[in-house]
Amino acid sequence: MDLRDIQNLIKFVAKSGASEVKLEMEDIKITIKTNPEESGREQVFVQQMPMTTMPQLPVQQAVTVPQTVVSETSDSKPATTNDDSKYVTIKSPMIGTFYRRPAPDKPLFVEVGTTVKKGDVICIIEAMKLFNEIESEISGKIVKVLVDDSSPVEFDQPLFLVEPA
Repeated sequence: MDLRDIQNLIKFVAKSGASEVKLEMEDIKITIKTNPEESGREQVFVQQMPMTTMPQLPVQQAVTVPQTVVSETSDSKPATTNDDSKYVTIKSPMIGTFYRRPAPDKPLFVEVGTTVKKGDVICIIEAMKLFNEIESEISGKIVKVLVDDSSPVEFDQPLFLVEPA
């Protein structure tokens, strides 16, 4: 995030009338506070500090389900939990709009069957008019795309299933 992006964010927050906005990204934490009562004019404070990186935990672990539960659910839908347990789920790190391509006229970042390496860009999530490239957490093959293009996503929502390499 460069200075121009931060300035645009400050202008957006000032126009919106919000009193405080916090934005946390991979390596930056920004807090913007506005206080229109103080000295008759609006003041904006920006705090930017590097965030500490959290250790990567296993994204998905195999869950054993008692046989009685499986037989109860097998009537309504096929039991695929055993097949999905060998896959790793890549989840959304933020709330925003999910995009599978960098621009409408560009090709998709990844498709089912695409082999990705750790650090490859797999999608974009737009949050507050900022387009954040989401990188693969692991190396492997994309098995399933769980979200439609241009759809809103929540924090920690599953986006892709990947078969680890």
